[in-house]
Amino acid sequence: MTAVPWSPDRFPGGPFTPQDLSELGIPRSALQRELRAGRVRRVLRGVYVDAAVEDSYDLRLAAVGRVIAPGHIACDRTAAWVHGIELVGPLERDGIPPVEVCRLRAQQRSVSAEVLGRNRDLSAADVMEVGGFLVTTPLRTALDLGCVLRRRDALAALDQFRRCFGISTEDLTREAVRYFRRRGVVQLRELIPLADPRAESVRESWTRLAIIEHGLPAPVPQYEVEVGGRVVFRLDHAYPSSRVAVEYDGYDFHHTDEQLESDAERRRWLRDNGWTVIVVRRGDFSGSQLDRWLSDLGEALRHAYTNLRW
Repeated sequence: MTAVPWSPDRFPGGPFTPQDLSELGIPRSALQRELRAGRVRRVLRGVYVDAAVEDSYDLRLAAVGRVIAPGHIACDRTAAWVHGIELVGPLERDGIPPVEVCRLRAQQRSVSAEVLGRNRDLSAADVMEVGGFLVTTPLRTALDLGCVLRRRDALAALDQFRRCFGISTEDLTREAVRYFRRRGVVQLRELIPLADPRAESVRESWTRLAIIEHGLPAPVPQYEVEVGGRVVFRLDHAYPSSRVAVEYDGYDFHHTDEQLESDAERRRWLRDNGWTVIVVRRGDFSGSQLDRWLSDLGEALRHAYTNLRW
């Protein structure tokens, strides 16, 4: 087929695949050029959209609908993404995981470079239809992710599903009984009691889990500091009786000059009013950096305890 001369307005208006472009006579080199120029972005592996199109629930449904085969069920991180929750591993290619789908145990799983196929034992109550395709429900997705993700990401998934969908500890515990002998169920059972809907980001969940697994008491998430009966600050994690706070500084909300100055002013006020503030940053979840802030936290809690005793 002879390629038709390409122009930017010839790209489809919604999510599209390289196959869609091939059928329009647009060469793959044009797609790569537009990606490099930032005029097209990848929303899933093998699915693209005009960079001017904003992320939305409808866009996510349309994107998954372009690659999921009839009778297959979006699951795990793809289901979470459809439900509005993003869980991407740090080593994922381009920061975008494969499309994860499943079929019932006796059926042929998907085999594709862009799709990761699995088999699962699902009941009718585990599956819902959205946008013309099947996806695991929020509760089922949370439980599956509690098994298949590494520990800290699994807790983050449980936290976010609890926060966004009102899932309770009792809901998770009741349904986890069905996971008897499934790979990852021991981790799931350990994490369910730790899941907390007050966590507002993945790395806040990582921070809380690191504290607990270091043998320190669990902090209070999203603690409100009041002055004169008015809330003046909200802390990521706090030990109110000890006046110790643990704050995670993520890039999204802590990188502009205005944000940095606001953080500095708030922490000056806290320290002036008897609080010890431990700051955790993006690279502080392994090695000596992790040991450093956990040691600082342990020392702050011990010191506060001694003051309260004497």
